[in-house]
Amino acid sequence: MATFNTVDSLPSEIVFGTTGIQEVMQNVKLLIMTRKGTQPLDRDFGISFDFIDSPTLQVKAKVEQEIFMALRKYEPRAVLKQITWDSDPMSGTFRPNVSVQVVL
Repeated sequence: MATFNTVDSLPSEIVFGTTGIQEVMQNVKLLIMTRKGTQPLDRDFGISFDFIDSPTLQVKAKVEQEIFMALRKYEPRAVLKQITWDSDPMSGTFRPNVSVQVVL
């Protein structure tokens, strides 16, 4: 049976020198937390925020597409399995939780 690992998009400490599944999951988290255009040597790294203030369903679909494409390009050891959403109705914000299968 395959195991899935899930990361959220909340800030956390980076662990230098990690390997294996922990390395892949840390890379996935960094990828989904990085705004595209902010990495000086790779402006394509991360997720686009160009669709902010669009309707919620459109934003979620666009973010899911961005995550899928970014994982394929930057962390192919992580196979996307599911994206769920945490939301705060009071602030109108929502954050993705990304589940992947790690293939080493």
